[in-house]
Amino acid sequence: MFQSTFHAVTCSMAILFVAPAVALAQPESTNIHSASRPNIVWIMSEDNSKHYLKHFDETGVETPAIEAMAAHGITFDRAFSNAPVCSTARTTLITGCYGPRIGTQFHRRTELATLPEGVEMFPAWLRQSGYYTTNNSKEDYNAKKRMEPWDDSSRKASWKNRPSEDTPFFHVVTFADSHEGRLHFGVDALQKPTDFDQKTVSLPPYFPDTQVFRHTAAFYRDRMSIIDEKVASVIAQLEEAGELENTFVFYFGDHGGVLPRGKGYIYESGLHVPLVVRVPNNYRNLVDRELGSRTKGFVSFIDFAPTVLNLAGVRLDKADPIDGKAFLGPRIDSAKVDTRDTTFGYADRMDEKYDLVRSIRVGDWKLIRSFESFHPDAMWADYRYKMLAYQQWRDRYHTGKLNNVQSQFFKPRPPELLFNLADDPHEVNNLASDPAHGDRLTELRAKLNAHLKQTNDLGFLTEAGMLKVIDAPVENGKRLSNEIANYIDTANIAVMPWDQANKALLSAINSGDKLERYWALVAASSIAAWNRSANHDMAADETFIKLLHRRTLDTEPLVAARAAQLAAILQVADPRPTFQRTLELSQSPTEALQIFNMVRHVNALAGNPYPMGSKLFRLPFNPDPKGLIQQHLDRLDRP
Repeated sequence: MFQSTFHAVTCSMAILFVAPAVALAQPESTNIHSASRPNIVWIMSEDNSKHYLKHFDETGVETPAIEAMAAHGITFDRAFSNAPVCSTARTTLITGCYGPRIGTQFHRRTELATLPEGVEMFPAWLRQSGYYTTNNSKEDYNAKKRMEPWDDSSRKASWKNRPSEDTPFFHVVTFADSHEGRLHFGVDALQKPTDFDQKTVSLPPYFPDTQVFRHTAAFYRDRMSIIDEKVASVIAQLEEAGELENTFVFYFGDHGGVLPRGKGYIYESGLHVPLVVRVPNNYRNLVDRELGSRTKGFVSFIDFAPTVLNLAGVRLDKADPIDGKAFLGPRIDSAKVDTRDTTFGYADRMDEKYDLVRSIRVGDWKLIRSFESFHPDAMWADYRYKMLAYQQWRDRYHTGKLNNVQSQFFKPRPPELLFNLADDPHEVNNLASDPAHGDRLTELRAKLNAHLKQTNDLGFLTEAGMLKVIDAPVENGKRLSNEIANYIDTANIAVMPWDQANKALLSAINSGDKLERYWALVAASSIAAWNRSANHDMAADETFIKLLHRRTLDTEPLVAARAAQLAAILQVADPRPTFQRTLELSQSPTEALQIFNMVRHVNALAGNPYPMGSKLFRLPFNPDPKGLIQQHLDRLDRP
């Protein structure tokens, strides 16, 4: 039926961009209309994981409109953003590519990445095949557009403005009523009632049970009720226009969040999103699932672009360089989708806060690899701490009012976190050091490292280094694949037994490759912050300390600054002269921004052994008075 009405034709591309290896399937008739191809609508709610909707989690709020969609469609119980923050997640959605492979993983990006050869923002391919594409109205992409993906991207954008009723459309609408900023209320708001019962609201075990947290958790569920009303409005408009049964409607969160430890973090609260797809009667034959069914097959944001293209009859050549696989539409076997059980996550810089974290989930088992584990999850992020719940959580930690589980967020992390989500859905019981799960740890570690190397993860070049190759990120990633693999192996010295790691560190810290030196110092800092016996051994090893001192004099600012940070963790040398010198010699604001993260970390060490204020530092440029570096400088002068 549907499949037989299409044939593959090679599309010719405009001379302003590189022709991708893609073939578009179009109706045999030149009259493209919605009777031949379905419309597709995405409804996105900002910043919410699946945990706030009763349809996905018994502790959530009822969402009748979304539940009605599910009754006439499919619920994906295991749908994941690959990144836990807006711009990175949305760039993954629009490209179908892993951010660290194409250089789009930093939020807020310093520079826009150039899309890899053969990759477009996928609505551009829909437009070329005859679709009317509209976005109302958030974009927030970390890559440059080549072909224009949208006929209209504005607050007035609507599928109703298509040139004719016969034109199929792809429409995206984003609702901000669930955005993090909605929780930036003052203490007076705590006196206002919530529709969701605060007495019965469920709190994860890592939160203190206080009025602030109960109010915030209940209030956010009220926001999800508003989202559900907005979803109902979109459905009603389609139905009124007679287009509902011609239209696949997707509802999903644009990443997880938004209570503390959600947005920005690659725990399930930051990655596991709600996803429901309503299947239209007129295209029921395109989906081989029962209406009202649920699947536990894994789908993630890299898969959304190829799914929409497949539903629209736009066929990508097998050689096309995107990472995702379609999960609905022609030629997709639902039984095979149900066997998908793996997803990868990534978190890098978020605003002024640097980190490099990667994750793999296989079934109910998850490994989180924190490459800079000496930085606690709670480290500086001004926007996060506009939320009363964040402020109270931090204050209670500093006044000793939290238990061990509630304190985890504020302490250095183990380099590896292994969770059995079937028994521990809130990810608080780390099994990485349990010998009973050693085989599982080894298996997931190997799969994650293989993925990082196969995708030539550009995060291991540092952001400052990545900016030097961002005009051709994938090509340069392939060119540097051996070096990147070496940096990954060097960073992984942190998870070696100490008797092996010691010798490996000495060799790598003395390397002629600046980034190998850099990652060796990062690995050593992870060991020093987590392994007390190794910390003692490093501090007492004269050879190691002499080499560390030599690295504080390194000509590469990032390397020298990392050495100073390690010296401060070990308390074997004052890091301040090195921080002063490296910031004065920093080669770019991006490099300086990362050094300031090291300064802030040292300034927050227990007992504050090396206090620092903004007047200590001079920069070779004037920082943006409203920029991220200025935020660091301002914070250094506050108690």
